[in-house]
Amino acid sequence: MLINGGFFIKEIKVKMTVNNKNNTINNNKTGLLPKHLSIIMDGNRRWAKKRNLPAFAGHRAGVKTIKMVIKESVKAGIAILTLYAFSTENWKRPQKEISSLMSLFREVIKKEKSDLIKNKIRVTFIGEKESLSDHLKEAMNELEEETRNNAQLLLNIAINYGSRSELCQAFNRIYNQLKDNSNSIVKINEDMIKKNLYTSNIPDPDLLIRTGGEKRISNFLLWQLAYTELWFTKVYWPDFSKNDLYEALKNYEKRVRKFGGEI
Repeated sequence: MLINGGFFIKEIKVKMTVNNKNNTINNNKTGLLPKHLSIIMDGNRRWAKKRNLPAFAGHRAGVKTIKMVIKESVKAGIAILTLYAFSTENWKRPQKEISSLMSLFREVIKKEKSDLIKNKIRVTFIGEKESLSDHLKEAMNELEEETRNNAQLLLNIAINYGSRSELCQAFNRIYNQLKDNSNSIVKINEDMIKKNLYTSNIPDPDLLIRTGGEKRISNFLLWQLAYTELWFTKVYWPDFSKNDLYEALKNYEKRVRKFGGEI
């Protein structure tokens, strides 16, 4: 068992197969679940465009999928869930869409807070919070504080996140830590870098799911995904179902993870 910042993480073995007719789990096959599941929630805008709706309608529809994935992750026994909500590159989108998204973030935080607390879900936000509005930062900080002692699921939400920026910040922190030790020769190693990332206190993702059909990681957790198993689907995020989630988990169950070595 690994303990990180008060959050308990353990290797989880479950008996799991999926009944495609009613989205239930049948207990008749042993497999290994990912401890840490990460998701690039892609396809909201294309989902809306396909229906002749504004982009914001797709983002709002995607919130329902987020709630489903959180619920099913808890039910399945996943310990950590990291969602890519808004990247540093997303600021290039139309201002109207960005403003609507920021309002939606605040709305969802306020609306879902009580359920998150009730279901013992701990929420943390990773990314450059400084660039966000004071109102949104206040809502984020309050949610982090009010859920910090929960341990049913650790929910990381990446907002205004970019992995290259994260790495640059990590290297700068390391430089500042070392510059006062000018009389000592210090070699920067992987452990030092990991300790200065947003995700310093948790293990790297075991499985990454990306919806929407694209097959790239789009500046998301570049360091952390080095040995993560990848699973892509053409399904747009608002249409991503319990069946799709468990299909990804069943696919992961069959993977042989070598981490660069031989088994």
